[in-house]
Amino acid sequence: MEQLPTTQAAVTALRAIAEEYALEIEVTDDIGADQTSRHSAAGVGVVVDADGSLPHEAFVEFGGVPRVSVRLFHEGDALIDVEGVECPDIPREDVPAFLHSVFGGLAHVRARRFPPGYRLIVPLPGDRAHKEFVPIFLLTPWLSSRVR
Repeated sequence: MEQLPTTQAAVTALRAIAEEYALEIEVTDDIGADQTSRHSAAGVGVVVDADGSLPHEAFVEFGGVPRVSVRLFHEGDALIDVEGVECPDIPREDVPAFLHSVFGGLAHVRARRFPPGYRLIVPLPGDRAHKEFVPIFLLTPWLSSRVR
């Protein structure tokens, strides 16, 4: 597992993944307590946290299919959206492995007959997997093609 101590290190790793899979990438940075999503209570003109650090978040969109976006939070976690299925609380260090599974074809959707339902399964290193519920109305052609 790759160590990604900062948001910028994670963005650099995501740029490398985009290059590896020949995908377009668009990055939007939010820097400062008055700009980041989890600091909505920051006062006007306040850009540093109470400890003096400068929070940095990034929103990354990958072009192509599947549609994937990543929101990197400065606390060390990420929200990954795969074809409309939100996968919250992914540790920053797991984001590259998560994306390799998605873009590399390892991610799949598991269907269950009773009670009916679908789950996006994204294998991670160390015999781990991230599992997320997929509402039926979110079954896009890409997700449908991966149903097992």
